[in-house]
Amino acid sequence: MALYRNAMDYGSEGHKTHKAGTVMDERLDSGLDSLREDDTEASCSSARLEPVITGLNELSVQEPHEEHWMKVITEDGDTYLHLAVIHEAQDMAKKMIEMSIKHPFLNKQNYQRQTALHLAVITEQPLVVDRLLKAGCDPTLVDNNGNTALHIACRTGSLPCFGLLTQHCLEYLPSILQTPNYSGQKCLHVVAVHGFLSLVESLLYFGADINEQEQCNGRTALHLAVDLQNLELVKLLISKGADVNSLTYGGHSAYHLTHGRQNCAIQRALHDVTDQDLRELPESESEDSEDECDYDYDSSDVYSDDEYDDIKVMGQ
Repeated sequence: MALYRNAMDYGSEGHKTHKAGTVMDERLDSGLDSLREDDTEASCSSARLEPVITGLNELSVQEPHEEHWMKVITEDGDTYLHLAVIHEAQDMAKKMIEMSIKHPFLNKQNYQRQTALHLAVITEQPLVVDRLLKAGCDPTLVDNNGNTALHIACRTGSLPCFGLLTQHCLEYLPSILQTPNYSGQKCLHVVAVHGFLSLVESLLYFGADINEQEQCNGRTALHLAVDLQNLELVKLLISKGADVNSLTYGGHSAYHLTHGRQNCAIQRALHDVTDQDLRELPESESEDSEDECDYDYDSSDVYSDDEYDDIKVMGQ
């Protein structure tokens, strides 16, 4: 199965975000202002976690679940479990998880609506992800951006976390794959945007709809592949049966989006398989097709739709 090939085959446009860079920033400052400098990190981490270290060392797994440490909330809305995950104190996180099996504590969300599971994926700690899932953490909960933990794994390209979330959450997976984030993107759209080819194949294997449209503009994964000029992804999606004649809410086929773009190989790949009447742009658009702009996808997967003046929202 594609998930287990060559670990990170991301395609020509894909790249893995290093934990020390963008991914760390995407923790959304949830108790992480103290981590901006190395010297501050050590002292702040120790100071913030000292109470829970002391408390947990005195606890045993046989004691009642509702302990004082479960009720403590920081100014960022973090629990001690959030802090243990953020600071990558895995032994402490595992101990708290063991004492909280099937307990609502595992699903507490901070003020960014992040659960410990979200943070474990963001910080790429598959061992903690595994323990959380086995202990009953809810993988369907979304953060402030509408992202489930699987959305985040799809964005960062974390293969170990992706594997755990798909393998351990089979009963929830159909629902998660149908969940759009607040940018209107489902997991397949997220991996398409970042060009993670092996994850695209894996999501299709798990039942993702290859022709699913983004809610804000109706683009499919194939439209996104053309937008990003990712030839390998275009070929992959065509080979997997993507509907090349699917139209955005503005009435554009994937082939329409090749006009004015530099990669002629993508246009050739789509030409013969696209219905003839869906190859030429309407006259009103063909004159300025050369001026179409490329899209700058940021870490929130939000991008401009200024190219079209007839965009629908949520299909309306």
